[in-house]
Amino acid sequence: MTRLRIDLAYDGGGFFGWARQPELRTVQGTIEDALHKVLRVPADDADEPLRLTVAGRTDTGVHASHQVAHLDVSDDVLARCMGHMNVSVCEALARRLKAVLPTDIVIHRVSVAPDGFDARFSALERTYVYRVADRSSEVDPRLRGCVLRVDEALDIDVMNQAAAMTIGLHDFGSFATPNPGGTTIREVKTAYWRRIPAAPLVPDGLSMDEAYRTPSLESGLLVFTIVADAFARNMVRSLVGSCVKVGSGRKSLDWFAGKMAKPAREGSSGPIAPQGLTLEHVAYPADDQLASRAEAIRAVRTLP
Repeated sequence: MTRLRIDLAYDGGGFFGWARQPELRTVQGTIEDALHKVLRVPADDADEPLRLTVAGRTDTGVHASHQVAHLDVSDDVLARCMGHMNVSVCEALARRLKAVLPTDIVIHRVSVAPDGFDARFSALERTYVYRVADRSSEVDPRLRGCVLRVDEALDIDVMNQAAAMTIGLHDFGSFATPNPGGTTIREVKTAYWRRIPAAPLVPDGLSMDEAYRTPSLESGLLVFTIVADAFARNMVRSLVGSCVKVGSGRKSLDWFAGKMAKPAREGSSGPIAPQGLTLEHVAYPADDQLASRAEAIRAVRTLP
């Protein structure tokens, strides 16, 4: 049996989230169906289920520019993807998946996972980015699927004061949907808002007529970046939605602070629309620390 690491990306707009669901198009279901096809394994084969474990389950409409999953597969089944290709078995599988997957999923790389690797539990941290076009910026129509348009002028300074409250180990029960038997305690390592400077795509050092200085697609957008060891369900979108309410003046910083101090799920701190959210990066420790990290993170956390 071999454990594979699969690095991938997807446009979440056409999927009902990551996790496989009956009769619905999901990222996991689409990739697993492709694996069964290229490895010639019947979908109901109990001995070779071909099930993916992912670093972070994204919700309906949420994107990933760098997602990580692992797959356990027997060596004889894996060898079926080789055919006449004179490449490694991992490269052969990657090529065959790319040939059958839809264009809204991209396989970056398939590799043999190091000993102790678990895509979910070995991860040190995940980085999510949420992109907003407020009244002070304009969204390029080509980005409409990954940027949320807000018809308000947002105060980035106030929003950063709210974001700073989230850094550290907290119970994010006001901003997350708990899983039965789980916890909403998470450690946020950094969280901040910034406005992307209006800048040309062409470097400033080049001598070029202004008419040919192609503008950067993201110029002027408000971008929220948050890094944490893990995220509870709807946590990032709820934090973004609450920051936007504070930035627009509809809610106060004291309100946000109260939500942080007393975790209680209710409607005013619910999730904002999904299309602005992208999983950008998943970080892992050195290979010799993968197993111990996975063991430690499985423990249910509590606050000091």
